[in-house]
Amino acid sequence: MRRQLGVLLMLTFGGCDPEPARPAVPAETAFAEARVRMVRDQIAARGVTDARVLAAMARVPRHEFVPAGQRSEAYEDWPLPIGHGQTISQPYIVAFMTAALAPKPGDRVLEIGTGSGYQAAVLSGLVAEVFTLEIVVPLARRAEADLQRLGYGNVKVRAGDGYLGWPEAAPFDAIIVTCAPDQVPQTLVDQLKVGGRMIIPVGRALGAQELYLLRKRPAGLETQAVLPVRFVPMVPGAPS
Repeated sequence: MRRQLGVLLMLTFGGCDPEPARPAVPAETAFAEARVRMVRDQIAARGVTDARVLAAMARVPRHEFVPAGQRSEAYEDWPLPIGHGQTISQPYIVAFMTAALAPKPGDRVLEIGTGSGYQAAVLSGLVAEVFTLEIVVPLARRAEADLQRLGYGNVKVRAGDGYLGWPEAAPFDAIIVTCAPDQVPQTLVDQLKVGGRMIIPVGRALGAQELYLLRKRPAGLETQAVLPVRFVPMVPGAPS
C-alpha cells in the first residue's frame, strides 16, 4: 500500500527533478541579437538596401549612446530622450538619412547636431572623416567622451553654432543635419563641395517638416523632398 501511494504521489507531483533554469544570456549578446532584429525588422524591411549602411547599423552599439536607464529600449523602433530637450533619432531615420547621403569611403562629412554621437558613430565606419557640431555643451562633451571611449578616432566633435558650420574644415563631400531649421542655411550650402550631397529636415518645430536631399551642381542646387519627419529645432547662437 505504501509503495502504491508513493507511485501515486510521484505521478501527481511529477516525481522527477525540475527542469534546470536556462543560463542568462550575457548582456552584450542580447544587445547584439537586438541589433540584428533592428536591422532586419525596422530598417531592411522598410526598404533601406545599402549593404554598407545595414552593416554599420548592425555594428554600432546603440545602447552605448543612450542613458543607462533606457538601454533596454535602445533597439526599439522609436526615438529616446538624451537630456537637455534633445533625442536620439529612431533607428530607421538614422539608417534612411545615412543611405540617402550615399557615403563613400573617402568622404569628409559635416554633421550638424551631434546629440548622443550615435549618427556620427554610424558614419565613422563609412567615410574618412566626420566633423560634428553640437550647440549644447554638455551633450558635445558627453558625445566626444563616448566616441573616444568606443574607438571612433576619425570623428571630431566641437561645441558650436550649426548655422555657422565648420568653415576651416570645408569644403565637405556631404553634410547631414539632424535638427530642423526653417530654411536651408546658405552657410552650409557654401561649405558643400560642388557634386556634394546634403540631407536636412526643414520646417517649424510645431508644424510640418520635410526631409530634403540636396545635390550641389555647378548650376545650383537640386532639391528633392524625400520624407515627412519631425526633428527638434535647429537653434542659432552661442553654445551653452
